[in-house]
Amino acid sequence: MKRIVIFASGSGSNAENLVHFFQDNNQIEVVQILTNNPRAKVLDRAKCLQISALSFNRTAFIKTDDVLNIVKLQRPDLIVLAGFLWKIPEAFINAFPDKIINLHPALLPKFGGKGMYGMHVHEAVVAHKETETGITIHYVNAHYDEGATIFQAKCNVSPNDNASTVAQKIHQLEMEHLPKIVHQLLNKKTSIRK
Repeated sequence: MKRIVIFASGSGSNAENLVHFFQDNNQIEVVQILTNNPRAKVLDRAKCLQISALSFNRTAFIKTDDVLNIVKLQRPDLIVLAGFLWKIPEAFINAFPDKIINLHPALLPKFGGKGMYGMHVHEAVVAHKETETGITIHYVNAHYDEGATIFQAKCNVSPNDNASTVAQKIHQLEMEHLPKIVHQLLNKKTSIRK
């Protein structure tokens, strides 16, 4: 059985989508959801989905190995950052080489880096009058949004779009593509480059 651990900071719609995608799969399962936000809606979703979920603070994540040790106990084959806002400590990257991926709501390298998440990204896309945007799924390294690209999907940005309408388009891409890419990575039936 391939095991997925998800990190999220917000509503958890991508986490729930992954759980549903694999719920009837007898070879892949989401085993745990972790969040740095004790009020994140993802905790309510995890409870409804009957998935183990924990929240943690910055000290447990960055200054100690507490969270790392919890994740190690789950023996994950893949760690998915789905709307997780903190930088991943190097101890995690070293413990799980090429096993941590991030979903970013733009076409990296554009609109990446510290502070570029959620509506901040969509507002920047609109402000720069971009004609297209999209999602990037990439490996996580020691720098924000600089790991090797695994997959990108694009959508058009019209002159009438605002940050909210762009966000809706991005959300559709995330829902469609993230589970498929996770499935491919875990099955290794893909030419995805590292």
